Amino acid sequence: MDKVVLAEALGSITEHWRPKVVGALNGQEVKLAKFQGEFVWHHHEGADELFLGVAGTFRVEFRDRAVTLGPGEMLIVPRGVEHRTVAEREASALIFEPAATRNTGNFVHPTLTAPTGDT
Repeated sequence: MDKVVLAEALGSITEHWRPKVVGALNGQEVKLAKFQGEFVWHHHEGADELFLGVAGTFRVEFRDRAVTLGPGEMLIVPRGVEHRTVAEREASALIFEPAATRNTGNFVHPTLTAPTGDT
């Protein structure tokens, strides 16, 4: 039972779009990620996904609208809903989702798909 200092954990992340697991509970993982640029369109067939803004601003885009998140703001993307994240400048988020959820969901990308359980 060690505390997690988000600023320190984010400082250890050197790659964009590569979530780092910082905690786990009840079959769920708490991840931190840095975003910059555009991610790929994807969905998670069997899992909802929570984004909580930590630093900077980013958008969660859907095919029909976009939601901008900043520090302290959160959004839950329901399972099966196609989306992508976009950040004009570097931003970071806490992500909460079931363990072993692939960051690119139903889409496998040669460089953006992260191994599940990345720590």
